Amino acid sequence: MKLKSVISVFAFVTTFAASTVAMSSQSDEHAKAAGWNKGGGEQDAALHLKPDLENGLDVFEVCSACHLPEGWGTEEGTFPQLAGQHRRVLIKQLADIRALNRDNPTMYPFALPESIGDSQAISDVTAYIEKLKMNPAAGKGPASADLVKGEKLFKDNCVKCHGETAMGDAQKYYPRLNGQHYKYMKRQFTWIRDGKRRNANPDMVEQIKNFSEEDEVNVLTYVTHIPVPKEDLAPSKDYRNPDFD
Repeated sequence: MKLKSVISVFAFVTTFAASTVAMSSQSDEHAKAAGWNKGGGEQDAALHLKPDLENGLDVFEVCSACHLPEGWGTEEGTFPQLAGQHRRVLIKQLADIRALNRDNPTMYPFALPESIGDSQAISDVTAYIEKLKMNPAAGKGPASADLVKGEKLFKDNCVKCHGETAMGDAQKYYPRLNGQHYKYMKRQFTWIRDGKRRNANPDMVEQIKNFSEEDEVNVLTYVTHIPVPKEDLAPSKDYRNPDFD
């Protein structure tokens, strides 16, 4: 690990307690201010900066502690796959976490400017992540799921925003879903449906508010069976990010 990363790790560890207190004391204020996509601040700043991929790699070494050097996250769903995600989506989510518009106590200290840098760092690391090859063996939904029902639910409720192949829409900040781990999507879907994810798109909250548990399982399992374009995938599940050699 590079010296910069070691310093960053030390920074977020030593600021974790202070960060947690800050999140608690500001939660009411930010709950009122949070919105789906108000823009401004670091989100807009990072979008308009020219990314430096070399610095993006340095910043990503901090991220790799949880999301792995390949950006693949974990199949059990604690950490999502970031590799291949739209840069604009990544910028928005990282900026929202830093601004306390999205609750993520685990990631918050990692995302602080003291840990990874300013808006330029957001620009750099998201550009680096977007180009990473995706996991060809991401976590699938349960075999007991009804894929026929899942496909119908997806076409009736999800295609308008996420597209027929679940590629999302970068310009509108809709994430790509294909290739994401089932268990991560399941947790986020439930939180969005139940109003626990404060920066969720209100249109999605409304769209899925009446989904049953069975509906969730069926539609998300179907999503895990939507193919990822071959050019976006790593050659095998044993692939290792050569930047970390």
